[in-house]
Amino acid sequence: MAGSTATRSKRGSEKSVGGERLYDRELEELPPELRWREWMLRVEAVIFASPEPASRETLARVVGKDCSIDLLIDDLREELRSRPYDIVPVAGGWQHRSRSAYAPAIRASQASTRSSSVALSEHEAAVLAAIAYLQPVTRSELSNMFGKEVSRDTIASLRDAGFLGSGPRSPTPGAPYTYVTTKHFLSAFGLETLRDLPDLERLEDAGLLSRQALEGHATSEQESQVLED
Repeated sequence: MAGSTATRSKRGSEKSVGGERLYDRELEELPPELRWREWMLRVEAVIFASPEPASRETLARVVGKDCSIDLLIDDLREELRSRPYDIVPVAGGWQHRSRSAYAPAIRASQASTRSSSVALSEHEAAVLAAIAYLQPVTRSELSNMFGKEVSRDTIASLRDAGFLGSGPRSPTPGAPYTYVTTKHFLSAFGLETLRDLPDLERLEDAGLLSRQALEGHATSEQESQVLED
């Protein structure tokens, strides 16, 4: 029976129009229950295979036009409730992520993982955190905030890791480049949007960022805007 269903599903996955094979997203030949099940499996397969978070647009290519991606994801997450991994929203899409309760086991195994992060120095981590909160921000502004020069090498290292991209030109004299975080930054740190950045208190406790420095940066920006006006 299961084999018969699988055969019918595979048969209904492709249609030929003018000799060209088209992928059957609608699966109209299947009963509603089997159609929904097939859509769930397709969506999970795409998320599993994707090295980056699978976007809504990507998932919509393998399901019917009236299919709710959100409801499919909800059903998939319910099925995975007892598993050591979940499907979570990351960087505007969805990705398989192991549950935090199993992080010690994964670390103890010393296995390389798909989401292995680049090792950052303490200074690089602090600069990246500052950019995440202050973006778009120039290298000069970062240097003023840290009280010492943030080198081009530090910025280049964060760019090479895929965490930074170029933002709009600053309106300050010389119109220097600004820096912003990327989707890869969100994915690497398990964030759906920048609104999910941790509270400053947590970063202060970890010694990565100073609230006083951020507030000082914000004050200097406001003062410079007043002078320009």
